[in-house]
Amino acid sequence: MYKVDLNSDLGESFGAYTIGLDNEVIAHISSANIGCGYHAGDPLVMDKTVAACKEAGVAVGCHPGYPDLMGFGRRNVACSPKEAKAYVKYQLGALLAFCMAHGIPMQHCKPHGALYNMAAKDAALAQALAEAVAEVDDSIIFLGLAGSEMITAAEKAGLKVASEVFADRAYQADGTLVPRSREGAVIHDKEEAIARTIRMVKEGKVTAITGEEVPLKADSVCVHGDNPSAVEFVKNIRAAFEAEGVEIAPIYKIV
Repeated sequence: MYKVDLNSDLGESFGAYTIGLDNEVIAHISSANIGCGYHAGDPLVMDKTVAACKEAGVAVGCHPGYPDLMGFGRRNVACSPKEAKAYVKYQLGALLAFCMAHGIPMQHCKPHGALYNMAAKDAALAQALAEAVAEVDDSIIFLGLAGSEMITAAEKAGLKVASEVFADRAYQADGTLVPRSREGAVIHDKEEAIARTIRMVKEGKVTAITGEEVPLKADSVCVHGDNPSAVEFVKNIRAAFEAEGVEIAPIYKIV
C-alpha cells in the first residue's frame, strides 16, 4: 500500500493583500505550510489559518523564510548560518503560539523559497536550520527536498525527516529543482505533472530536464493552489492518487 502526504503553502496573505486560495485548497490537502510573517503572513492571518486547518483536520507546519516581504522570500539573502538559525527559531515560536492557543500540535517545519533552495545545497545552512528545529522542539518533523543537504542535516540532528517532491516543478540531474528563471522550470501540462508525481511515489524516480533518471524518496508532495487552475490541479492529483491506490495521509502517519 502506497501512502503519501499532500502539502501546500497557506497563510501567505499579508495585511490588505490576499495571496492564494486557502479556503479552496484546504479541503484537498493533508498538511499545510503556514507563513510566519517573514516572507508572508501576519498574526491575524496565522491565527485564521491555524483555526481553518484545525477545523478541516489538516496538519499544521511552520513555513519559515528569509525576512523579505517585498521579494516574497524568493531572493537569496546573504546571512550567516547563525542568523538563519535565529530566523527559524523566531518563526517557529510565532506559529507555536497560535498552535498552542488552538490546542493543536505543530507537525512539521518546511523552509520557504530561497531559504529552502539554498539549504538544499549548503550543508552549513542546512545544519543551522535543522538545529533550530531540534532546539525548539525535537518532535517536529523536518520536511525538506528529497536527497538534499536538508535531509542529511535533519537526520544528524536527530529529527524525524520527511522527503518532499514537487508535482509541477522540473528537476535537475542532481535532484535539485530547476530554477524558476529557466524555461521549463514549471510544468504546466497537468496530465504530465500528475503522471510524473505518481511515478515518483510508486517508483521513486523522476526524469530530469536533461533526460537522466533521478532516484528520490517521496513522503510528501508539494502542490500549489494560488490560482483557480492550480486548485483544480490539487483536486485532480488527489483523485489520481486515489485511483492508483495511493492513500493520502498527513506526514506524521508516514514517517
